Amino acid sequence: MPAKGKHRRPKSRALSRGLVVAGTGSAALVLPVIATTAASAQTAPQSTPAAKASAAAPALAKKAGATTYSVVAGDSLSKIADQLNVSGGWKKLYKDNRKVVGDDPRLIHPGLKLTIGKKAKAAPAADRADRAERADRSKRTTKLTPAKSAPAAKPKKTYSNDLDGWIKESLDVMAKHGIPGSYDGIHRNIMRESSGNPLAINNWDSNAAAGTPSKGLLQVIDPTFFAYHVPGTSMDSYDPVANITAACNYAADKYGSIDNVNGAY
Repeated sequence: MPAKGKHRRPKSRALSRGLVVAGTGSAALVLPVIATTAASAQTAPQSTPAAKASAAAPALAKKAGATTYSVVAGDSLSKIADQLNVSGGWKKLYKDNRKVVGDDPRLIHPGLKLTIGKKAKAAPAADRADRAERADRSKRTTKLTPAKSAPAAKPKKTYSNDLDGWIKESLDVMAKHGIPGSYDGIHRNIMRESSGNPLAINNWDSNAAAGTPSKGLLQVIDPTFFAYHVPGTSMDSYDPVANITAACNYAADKYGSIDNVNGAY
């Protein structure tokens, strides 16, 4: 028999070997795949879609179980919340970062660090001072609506201390209490009963004989005065306004109005 030959192939360090299976209908071919190790080592791997997406993603950094986002020019809390799919939207983002952002959610600036996923710690003193300055500047530039001044109190109505003033004041009191009567009706009866003297008194008629003389402008006896006294006026039956209003109140009850009285009543 011929001697067995050696079938060892010389080692090749520059090549790497592999197999590939190629289908040809129902048969399969095993083909060697030879790649140059040195060439593969020198060829830089191309960027994958994932790598490109990562490069275009927001400036995020993982820290202690939460994500930190660095604000860039043109950002707003709403835009950041939408971009990062923050559950709860910009309100949740603001709530978690209020210590950093401050009282005005509009006052964010490039470089500000926002925490996504949990509440942020209070901002450093320098950042707080900067935020306070921006908030103050925002307030100064905001157009303030001037406060409405309270309406001026109406001056208290005054009346002359004479028959004309007494009748006019009595009419105003009567109007508040729904007591009918006119200036002319009151004036006519006053002139008949007392001639306009508020201290007039009748000491000779039957009322006087019974111990209750008629008094004042409209000659009212005390029992009638106190029975028809109008609240808010004096309890003195000689007081002009109190006397007129009580007499008109009595006349309204008995005759419908002082205007209907044309004689002794």
